Amino acid sequence: MNKMKEQYQKEVVPALIKALNVDTVMQVPQIKKVVVNIGLGEALDNPKALDAAVADLTQITGQKPVITKARKSIANFKLREGRTIGAKVTLRGEKMWAFLDRLMNIVLPRVRDFRGVSQDAFDGRGNYTLGLREQLIFPEIEYDKIDKVRGMEITIVTSASSDDQAAMLLQLLGMPFRKG
Repeated sequence: MNKMKEQYQKEVVPALIKALNVDTVMQVPQIKKVVVNIGLGEALDNPKALDAAVADLTQITGQKPVITKARKSIANFKLREGRTIGAKVTLRGEKMWAFLDRLMNIVLPRVRDFRGVSQDAFDGRGNYTLGLREQLIFPEIEYDKIDKVRGMEITIVTSASSDDQAAMLLQLLGMPFRKG
């Protein structure tokens, strides 16, 4: 069993039961899934960029990404409906716990001048989205083999009913939130 999942079951759930004053374990907020997304506006001009992003995302998550396509045409962005504009991976189960463990304990401390992540990135429904500027902070990515530095969004979807409950859950799991 993953270290973070074990920590969730043995330490976080009892602490949340006490803090939130809930009756059963089923009412305790839990992490449902983690979605890692790379938007590729440059794929309209350079189709090879999509292949490189898919390879990076596969290395980072250990799972093959889904290619996302534009749902609507937007003239200002020279975008047509159906063109490929990104890649995403949805992680659940053991891969999700392993990715979160790596993210919180290895990847985020490697960010230059890291002081913690913002607590303002909750969406009002208990989900947290974290933006990263470059894929190089993941140890799986080799610096010599990348063609361009790309950013990504990591969304942690929880079953929490409010942002405060989700923040408490993530803080107990070890998410390094910024002080103040």
